[in-house]
Amino acid sequence: MTMARVALVSGGTRGIGEAISLGLKKAGFTVAANYGGNDEVANKFKEEHGIAVFKWDVGDAAACEEGIKKVEAEVGPIDVLVNNAGITRDAMFHKLTFDKWQAVIRTNLDSMFTMTRPVIEGMRERSFGRIINITSINGQKGQMGQANYSAAKAGVIGFTKALAQENARKGVTVNAIAPGYIATEMVMAVPEKAMEGILSQIPVGRLGAADEIADAVVYLAGDNAGFITGSTLTINGGQYFT
Repeated sequence: MTMARVALVSGGTRGIGEAISLGLKKAGFTVAANYGGNDEVANKFKEEHGIAVFKWDVGDAAACEEGIKKVEAEVGPIDVLVNNAGITRDAMFHKLTFDKWQAVIRTNLDSMFTMTRPVIEGMRERSFGRIINITSINGQKGQMGQANYSAAKAGVIGFTKALAQENARKGVTVNAIAPGYIATEMVMAVPEKAMEGILSQIPVGRLGAADEIADAVVYLAGDNAGFITGSTLTINGGQYFT
């Protein structure tokens, strides 16, 4: 019997990350979920789903190195990394503070380095790896009030393409998924009037489900997706075509 592949999902206990963690577990992966702050939610998630949780800040290089060592010691070498953790600190640019800029770049873009660097050598040595980076429709088309978020998420796409080229011959694929508006807590908190405006821009006429993102992650994480690398899969209901 072959051992189940190990998947680490950052921001893996809430929202899209939770759906990804559950989808991978259901598909037979051994899953570890990283989280940044909410102990109560993380512990409830662990109890309900039997998925190991690990707390650290993905923007902190030393914390990532230490956290990933702990995951590998307790769960096993990481075969699949899903870089999902992200935050927003929205403001129109002429009112945006450097602190808000830096916070988003740190969590959403620096984390591409801090989370991926500690696992890439092991993946190359074992000649297998799946790195799946969650970007955003707003990294593709931009969004008012989100210069920081759009810049970070566009950076994720560039990072994905470069890393894919470097590791293709080593059996390591690197892909991005760009969700549109997904029915998570964060999006559902949008005022009704604004929600009507959002829905009017989505040709399929509804928000996406977190499970629809998770299903795509599960596919890209699998052995059958070995010929897909450097791709950005847009899952946005037709709102923006690339």
